[in-house]
Amino acid sequence: MSPLPSYQPRSAWAMASMLTWLSLINFLDKIVLGMVAVPLMADLKIPPSEFGLIASSFFWLFSLSTVLVGFLSNRIATRWLLLAMGLSWALLQVPLALAGSALTILLCRMLLGAAEGPAFPISVHALYKWFPDHKRNLPVAVVNQGATAGLLLAGLTIPLVTMHWGWRASFAILAAIGAAWSIMWLCVGREGPLTGTPGQRPGTATAIPARLPYRRIFRDPTVLACLTLGFCAYWALALGLTWLPAYLEQGLGFDPITTGRWYAVIVASSMPVTLVLSWLSQRMLRAGASSRLARGVIISVAALAGGGVYLVIASVALPPVPRTLLIAVAACLPPVAFALTPAMLAQIVPEAQRGSVLSIHTALVSLAGSLAPAVVGQLIQRHGMSGGFEVGFAINALLLLAAGVIGLCWLNPERSATALAAATHATAGARSPA
Repeated sequence: MSPLPSYQPRSAWAMASMLTWLSLINFLDKIVLGMVAVPLMADLKIPPSEFGLIASSFFWLFSLSTVLVGFLSNRIATRWLLLAMGLSWALLQVPLALAGSALTILLCRMLLGAAEGPAFPISVHALYKWFPDHKRNLPVAVVNQGATAGLLLAGLTIPLVTMHWGWRASFAILAAIGAAWSIMWLCVGREGPLTGTPGQRPGTATAIPARLPYRRIFRDPTVLACLTLGFCAYWALALGLTWLPAYLEQGLGFDPITTGRWYAVIVASSMPVTLVLSWLSQRMLRAGASSRLARGVIISVAALAGGGVYLVIASVALPPVPRTLLIAVAACLPPVAFALTPAMLAQIVPEAQRGSVLSIHTALVSLAGSLAPAVVGQLIQRHGMSGGFEVGFAINALLLLAAGVIGLCWLNPERSATALAAATHATAGARSPA
């Protein structure tokens, strides 16, 4: 498949690089509070229960703002929405660096969550204006690696910054980084050229309707399967971000330094796997494979494989090191859904609704981020760290196995595109005067 005439590789990858940097900042902002929790709580005399409330406040407006900004992206250029996000992230770090009370931190983190919620879907929407359909897998996968890089960078640098300059310095540095990104984006950020009026879906003869009813979109089997796979992948990711370090230390008996190193290995393992699977999917598309095969089957098989490994971890007694290596294998497979499901959704929905649909998808999928840690926390409270996490691994396994089966059965973007277009045309015909 030859590149579209308006595809500009150098500019497209320059925008992808900027959005990867934005993703890195996003995850630094997310994790910094947890990294400075001990000195912050001691300095401001915040009890653990109050700190837990502050930490959860980040997600109070997260999903709501994701949906609202997604609808705005149907009308406002992504260039300006992303600039507004970058500036707001930087500005909100300043009162956090100067905070003298728990209330200040809670309000700032709540607002920061609202500002950061739309980052991923709006970034993907912006990327899709630069990359044609058969080239979209890899750039989204690269942008997702910014999140992983942010987690690794936080683990390596924030403790050192805190040790030398105190916990407030990390927020000040993040404010400077966010401001620097915003200035650069203002100078180089542009809207992509691959936009236009409704036409033909890539590789098919199906006409793209100007708009579709949202109720009809979210009843489509491919969309529902994307939601299921994304939710289950996010469930596993959320546990890795919250409870996994504690499990490695208290459940498997590693010392704190070794725990940090193993956690870095687990986080880093997803980077090459996601990139390779996204590259393979893209090669298959260019060779003429259907999106169902090149995207849907890859995501579903990755979920099934990850679920199978989690099932082994939950049911077989293993020494700490082999168990940790298997956790790394299981954790690196489901995240490919974050790179490939947006591309399938973009195949189905009209361009005018792409931003809002991607944002609704992200909002629903990210609900797993607030549910999974709470569920496993209750299990740990009842059964202890080791016993509770074993049940957590079993839940991971069952969710991913079910999602993989649903994906194999339901993921079919080509069929969904045809069905949605036909339903829209039939509805329009029924409403037109005889």
